[in-house]
Amino acid sequence: QVQLVESGGGLVQAGDSLRLSCAASGRTFSAYAMGWFRQAPGKEREFVAAISNSGGSTYFADSVKGRFTISRDNAKSTVYLQMNNLKSEDTAIYYCAAYLTRDYHAGYYPSDWGQGTQVTVSS
Repeated sequence: QVQLVESGGGLVQAGDSLRLSCAASGRTFSAYAMGWFRQAPGKEREFVAAISNSGGSTYFADSVKGRFTISRDNAKSTVYLQMNNLKSEDTAIYYCAAYLTRDYHAGYYPSDWGQGTQVTVSS
């Protein structure tokens, strides 16, 4: 099992940037892929981005491509989500997630979740 703790959320204006962090513990961090999901009020949780265990492969939802980047520091057991040019529709609770596989696969579901961090973008 993996324990995940997100940080970095907050209230920003449209067009601003924000960086989320997720610190992991409990399993060898470099062995598994990591992802970010989000859930807006009244909507289902949706995939945002994922990164392979080595960091060599990244994946993004169409809605954030070109604006968000995902990275990881295996020495620090931390994954990051850099969010640029934020829009009001990015307002949501953002969740960090860990997979059991080395790489991300669209049909696979994460095995562990963080508690979430709120991101609010005012227009």
